[in-house]
Amino acid sequence: MSRDDARTLRAGRRSVEIKRPGKVLFPGGGGAKEYTKGDLADYYRSVAPYLLPHLRGRPLMLERYPDGLDGQRFMQKNTPEHYPEWITRAEVAKEGGTVTHVVCDDTATLLYLADQACLTLHRWLSRTDRAGGPDHPDRLVFDLDPPGDDFGAVREAAAWLRELLDELGLPAAPMTTGSRGLHLVVPLDGRQDFDAVREFAHDVAELAAARHPDRLTTAARKQDRGDRLYLDVQRNAYAQTAVAPFTVRARPGAPVAVPLTWEQLDDPGLDARRWTIADAVDQARTDPWAGLPARGRSLGPARRRLADMRS
Repeated sequence: MSRDDARTLRAGRRSVEIKRPGKVLFPGGGGAKEYTKGDLADYYRSVAPYLLPHLRGRPLMLERYPDGLDGQRFMQKNTPEHYPEWITRAEVAKEGGTVTHVVCDDTATLLYLADQACLTLHRWLSRTDRAGGPDHPDRLVFDLDPPGDDFGAVREAAAWLRELLDELGLPAAPMTTGSRGLHLVVPLDGRQDFDAVREFAHDVAELAAARHPDRLTTAARKQDRGDRLYLDVQRNAYAQTAVAPFTVRARPGAPVAVPLTWEQLDDPGLDARRWTIADAVDQARTDPWAGLPARGRSLGPARRRLADMRS
């Protein structure tokens, strides 16, 4: 391979080689724009200051497409031996052993993953570098999964869920998934383990569905949902992941999962794929989650309020 077949990008004290930057990862056509591996690397380098705070200390599952969207997909948990030694790793327990995940702590790692044709970064909801470790999440996620592509139903459900969370004293922030739905992210203090957090999330979702039984459901089986929006809380479990804010999704046009303000969610023209790698950095610069408290909330008071509401 000649030097013309690669680009070298600086990231702090490191230089990262992007091999075959002209390789098409997102084919054009059908109204979608074409994007290359070089475009992906440029996007991740530009968005790094806004993305990295959501990744540091968190084990990742990597969604890779070495031959682009038209090729085979790899969901990668374990870190290959050939990855550079300067990339942070986290060894966590799994049934019958351990798995060593990549942890993306810096821009150089982000660029290396782009060179590996890693399109989407799926992060744990816990951190390995905080008290409590990987067993104690500091994020709770409600995944609003609409029937079809009805984003109007997503906006409606998000407003109802926000109202309920406000009653429980828990601030939440919305994020488009870059696919079809929306995530509501609740920062926690990390004192509860995954089982307790998932149980709480399930009880909140059940109450929301009981308040709006014709529009919301917690039924896991699609055939039981009808045309109701599914409130999915299954990501709130040990070793489960959620797409990271500002990560690219493996869909035509390279849409991006983007944090929003609540005011932006009122826009009737909004949909889950509104932003792409062409303009997501502009949204990042507005700091849409600036209103979230710096410290996560304890679930204790919210659990007591919820128990009173359900009694």
